[in-house]
Amino acid sequence: MPEEKNQKIKDTAAALFGGYNDEKPYELWLSFDKELAKEMSRFVVGDMYARNVLPRSTRQLVAIAALSAMGKQDELKLHIHAALNVGCTPKELAEAIFQIGVYAGFPAMNNALLTLRSVLKENGHWPLDQKED
Repeated sequence: MPEEKNQKIKDTAAALFGGYNDEKPYELWLSFDKELAKEMSRFVVGDMYARNVLPRSTRQLVAIAALSAMGKQDELKLHIHAALNVGCTPKELAEAIFQIGVYAGFPAMNNALLTLRSVLKENGHWPLDQKED
């Protein structure tokens, strides 16, 4: 793999997942198949998440909405961390989750809000400022 692509993968992964202390999907994949893990990481981080069509913050809001709607709490936690890393505010994250309540139902929304609150507490962003915008 060209060094430029390797650096792009490292930079994107660091921007998104730096400071995340739980096991990342890539680490899980590595424990089963190193070559396949590298290939999947090249696609996910080196291609998909490195694209410039959407800003990183918007891409994370999309991921958070989709994961919230599907009830994928472990992945949601990872992407909430990533969203905070790339500049999403706690209120933006909550708003993306509130939006999915309309489409995926209130139980999915509530579960996602519980995950959001947990991550915000871990990162010193809780309680939220309740002033009106």
